[in-house]
Amino acid sequence: MKQWNFYFSGILYGIIRDQNEDGKELNHQTLDVFTNTFNREEPFHNDDFYEVLCRRKIRRFFESLPEYEAHAGAGEERFTTSKGQVFTRRLSGDGLQANEAYMHDSCIHDTYIQRDVKFPLDLYVSDGQLYAVQMSGRDYTGVLVLDGMEEHTILKEWSDRPVCAVRFAGTHMVPTADGELLASDVYLPGTIVSEHVLDPAAVCSGPFPTQVPAVLVRTPYGKHDGAEQYYRFVQRGYAVVVQDVRGREDSTGEWMPNYYEVEDGSDTLDWIAEQPWSDGNVGMTGGSYLGYVQWAAAASGNPHLKAILSSVCAGSPFIDLPRRGGCFTSGSMAWNFAMTEQRFREDRMIRSDWEEVLKLRPLRDMAKKALGIDVPFLNEWLKHPDYDDFWRKANWRERSCGHVVPALVMSGWFDDNGMGTTEALELIDEFYPTGSYKVVLGPWKHSGNANYDIHGIFMGERALRYDMDLLCFAWLDHFLKGEDNGIETTAPVEYYTLGDNCWKTGEHWPLPETVPTVWYLDREALTLCKPQRQESDSYDYDPDSPAAHIIDISENELEVPEDYTEEEKRGDILCYTTPVLDHDLTVTGDITAVLYLSSDCPDTDLFVRITDVDENGTSIKLADGVMDVKYRNSFEKPEFMEPDGIYEVRIRTTKLSNTFKAGHRMRFTVTSGAKNFMFPNSNTENGFDSEVNRIAHNTICRGGMQASHILVPAEQRA
Repeated sequence: MKQWNFYFSGILYGIIRDQNEDGKELNHQTLDVFTNTFNREEPFHNDDFYEVLCRRKIRRFFESLPEYEAHAGAGEERFTTSKGQVFTRRLSGDGLQANEAYMHDSCIHDTYIQRDVKFPLDLYVSDGQLYAVQMSGRDYTGVLVLDGMEEHTILKEWSDRPVCAVRFAGTHMVPTADGELLASDVYLPGTIVSEHVLDPAAVCSGPFPTQVPAVLVRTPYGKHDGAEQYYRFVQRGYAVVVQDVRGREDSTGEWMPNYYEVEDGSDTLDWIAEQPWSDGNVGMTGGSYLGYVQWAAAASGNPHLKAILSSVCAGSPFIDLPRRGGCFTSGSMAWNFAMTEQRFREDRMIRSDWEEVLKLRPLRDMAKKALGIDVPFLNEWLKHPDYDDFWRKANWRERSCGHVVPALVMSGWFDDNGMGTTEALELIDEFYPTGSYKVVLGPWKHSGNANYDIHGIFMGERALRYDMDLLCFAWLDHFLKGEDNGIETTAPVEYYTLGDNCWKTGEHWPLPETVPTVWYLDREALTLCKPQRQESDSYDYDPDSPAAHIIDISENELEVPEDYTEEEKRGDILCYTTPVLDHDLTVTGDITAVLYLSSDCPDTDLFVRITDVDENGTSIKLADGVMDVKYRNSFEKPEFMEPDGIYEVRIRTTKLSNTFKAGHRMRFTVTSGAKNFMFPNSNTENGFDSEVNRIAHNTICRGGMQASHILVPAEQRA
């Protein structure tokens, strides 16, 4: 009989016994977090307990275990199971960076990584026997390991400290300054037991501090959804408060995305500090909207907020969502539809008719026609076509006023809230002293540290990390508990470079090692030499037939890498490409496009993309940028074009780090439509919300006095 132990963020949560070592007869014991003891052993039939923690079906692993070991024992480089699972062998130790010790490749013989799935299994094998599975997530790692083999996994890095029981301290209605009530579940640490002690008799009842620091989670998705993932903070000695934001689930008030979060966050921090169990120190955690509310709370200047764990945070309304570059993001309508009622409706995200839905006009009637109901927050957004006080209230970047809260910032090159992280990095660059921030940027989409392959594009065998939760706990322990754990002495920036497929470190963001390099548009080329003669390229943009932004709206991931080779053959896309590179070119940061545009219409949009073109001509999108041209100088005051004018438009792309390998080419494309991403600009003064469209004849000038170009941050390392 084999015993497997399941750990979540270094805490033993389950014991699974394989009675016949064939995966067919399994018993297990699961941790009761409220008593800090293990439940009695029972047959293992249901995956719910493990899946809510690590998003994987552990029972299925055991069903396939004999097949895994047969393939791995044969030393295969790649294998496909009878269930269609694909695994490839990861090289052990080769090219391992100093800051990649968390991989523990020196402790293993073979590792197989699962391909083409979200939330993969990493199989660890020794002498043909599988002894561990490591499972990464946005800010956690699950480990399933043969009893006694823990030291050969990431568990080696977890300190052996006491683990507390979880005590539910009730639902509290936190009052806001304007009289609303925010429903908040409170969990407190209780009895303590060593995480490796399985004997229930070993549980002790204290002593435990009567006042502890707190971790606050503010969510629009329901405070009960995934609350089990937050128990680990309680188990490590923190109080946890999980709160429904205003107008959501059990909280009162109006649901208006982003609008009340600065004030409500501050009121909640004050409430926590007043509780008898609180020592006055609060941290926050969460991703996406749950990341946005952290920066909003920080913008309030509340003194009780001492640290944040900012993951894929949403940004300000005209830089990120819902009006990126002043355009209106159509790709996020799946999220908007899911948020139309007080309780989250995930079923409304998945539709087969999104293309038809997004064509409905006027926009104020879209939800009513598609869902049969009105959506007040969408209608309110449409009442404010330009940046005004309504949008300003939701702009945490603008409202921050230099207040510093130590921030661990985590995001990815393909995060569709990536511009929010860009704004966070700008704030850090402007105000934060060394040691009060740390940045981790990976080859990830919005779901984070969860894919080796994104839309068929391989991110590299070291794309995923097992130490994200270690970093998070070290950050909180240092800034909330005062532990001297060395987190401030680690590299301020850790980032992954595609192409080289390795992790690197930096002392600051933007990287001091980058040099802005100017590439000029010259006919169909990108050139380092400025063309002396002024020429131009033109295309016709038809709002009824825009170029595609290649995504699946139901997936709710807007910035995924994709193959644009065929799309770039359209007549309304201008392509500018470097010569075939004779040396590697590493670009790290965001690119700024400076375009000189003329048009026969008063308004239009510009969409730019950076792609990596390989030896076969395949063009993979890495970054993009968008701008509604009437906002080229200010989001507050639209300036329409005259037919004989030439206008400078500056567009900032999303972040990237990519080595364009020798033999590849870097490509820059320009167009005016991005179906599935942005509502098409009508080319009239009514922009994206018009029932009348015009075809725009758009011209990009190049060379001479109006030399359109891009500024590329190229790494210059010794």
